[in-house]
Amino acid sequence: MNASKNTAAAMPLTVTRAEDLGRLIRQTRKRQALTLETLAGLCGVSMRFLSELENGRASCGLGRVLLVLETLGIELSAQPTDIDT
Repeated sequence: MNASKNTAAAMPLTVTRAEDLGRLIRQTRKRQALTLETLAGLCGVSMRFLSELENGRASCGLGRVLLVLETLGIELSAQPTDIDT
């Protein structure tokens, strides 16, 4: 289901707010020349949901957010900030 056309490794992004993730999703969608309508069809979500997600709405459902990330070829990882090394 990955719509990604660019296989080059990207720099990791620290996401601390919904707006950060929304900005990444919008930039990736545009870089892949996908419209909101096209991406919505690929993901099986509404254009309204995608618009709200890209605009940083904090209450978007995680399951659908993960589906959008997978479709765009964005890998999400998390780690505790208090790791003892």
